Amino acid sequence: MVFKRLLGAMGAGGPSVDTVLDGGAVTPGGILSGQVHLQGGSADVEIEHIGLELIARVEAEHEDGESEGAVVFERFTVGGGFRLAEQERHSVPFSVSLPWETPVSELYGQPLGIVLGVRTELAVAGARDKGDLDPLAVRPLPVQEAVLEALGQLGFGFKSADLEHGHIGGTGQQLPFYQEIELTPAPQYAHVVNEIELTFLATPAGLEIVLEADKRGGLFESGQDTLTRFTVGHHDVGARDWNSEVDGWIRQLVEHRASYGSHATYGHADPYAAGSGYGHHSAHGSGHESGYESGHGPGHEGHRSGPGLGTAVAAGAAGLAVGVVGGLVAAEVVDEVGDFFEGDDEGGEED
Repeated sequence: MVFKRLLGAMGAGGPSVDTVLDGGAVTPGGILSGQVHLQGGSADVEIEHIGLELIARVEAEHEDGESEGAVVFERFTVGGGFRLAEQERHSVPFSVSLPWETPVSELYGQPLGIVLGVRTELAVAGARDKGDLDPLAVRPLPVQEAVLEALGQLGFGFKSADLEHGHIGGTGQQLPFYQEIELTPAPQYAHVVNEIELTFLATPAGLEIVLEADKRGGLFESGQDTLTRFTVGHHDVGARDWNSEVDGWIRQLVEHRASYGSHATYGHADPYAAGSGYGHHSAHGSGHESGYESGHGPGHEGHRSGPGLGTAVAAGAAGLAVGVVGGLVAAEVVDEVGDFFEGDDEGGEED
């Protein structure tokens, strides 16, 4: 689906833009390609700048609770410096590299509830307008998929996924947010762990993998969160017994107090600080079951988990148990991109 828009800031007779991404999901660090199609308006104009913005729906914690907003996490200039004649059609091809930490939005074709978009910006005679908006689908890197596949085979199930504003201390994190994939524990760990949270921080060389366990409390003690971190290379995909490797990580996580830190290690930044790029949409309360209307949605405790958690999604073998998140199908995730980001043109996206 393509969101074709007449550029309002250019006036009623201004040009329109229609950005078409090449088909299929891309990987973190991979190439995003497509074409920006322009349609001239009622007069000749000088196209000064054609830009693309990568944007994500991100949650943030602050003193008043939680909120969510649109964060621009990369910008590209893909064209400009030419004259577009009246009613002329002109196409600008592009090919850009995604950041390595771009979050994963789907697994084996199933959406994870992560909302990503590509927005086109056009500058004409000093006026700028946010134009076309398209959903961005990102699939795991092979090494990410190997880890997720092993977790599924060990009996862990998918619960939810979100993007959290802030920085994980002690890591090489580059983006202003990180992805958390929440998993229900495998049967052999259910007596000691409520859930496992997994974060991938990809680099050109490999992955930093951060695991957090929400450990159950005993009769006379409360539960605790423990964290640990592991590093693997992209070349390790076919060279390791991933089931044994990942099971060893989980055992290390749950059997010992983590030396890596506590949840405070995440050091959440103020989402409304100058230059944070954070949007204005509030997420307090229970939210809407049909989607994030006007940018409102559930808080951290209200993630919508779908009915299909027991359905294993196969990629040659039984995989991580991923249902359709919150009953969403792919088309509805696309609709969320438009519903959420179209209302965010005015606020919060600063450099």
